[in-house]
Amino acid sequence: MNQKITKVLMVVATCLCIGYFSGIITRQSITDWYPTLEKPFFNPPNWIFAPVWTTLYILMGVAAGLVWNKMDSDRINVRKGLQFFAIQLGLNFLWSYLFFGLHNPLLALAELILLWLMIFETYVIFKRVDKFAGILMLPYLAWVSFAGILNAAIFWLNK
Repeated sequence: MNQKITKVLMVVATCLCIGYFSGIITRQSITDWYPTLEKPFFNPPNWIFAPVWTTLYILMGVAAGLVWNKMDSDRINVRKGLQFFAIQLGLNFLWSYLFFGLHNPLLALAELILLWLMIFETYVIFKRVDKFAGILMLPYLAWVSFAGILNAAIFWLNK
């Protein structure tokens, strides 16, 4: 298999694994705790989250794979971009633990602000290395922006 495709598939698989383990953390709370919370009128139905996150993990994995494939031509930006990518991926997982595992919307919201900043910085660097990779990060940035508003509303309604 082409080495470039292998890199993309490796990062996509890593992102999907992070999503899978995040799902394990959320599964119990989705049935026990989350239904007890007051939610804003714009709260999406639960079934929407799995396909949206799966799509986002695939898009961000492709983006990181495309950037990784530019290592020979822009080593400094590729390394920096992939470092930010790894940090935001870890923060992505941590948010699930804070919100659904610890049942702490306020702490999750504070962490989500840091996550958003890391995604934005990843986007900026990815765009510098590969414009298409940057574009692939935009739906993720938009969804996390929406998630931040939703998280803030849930905190506010349940404090």
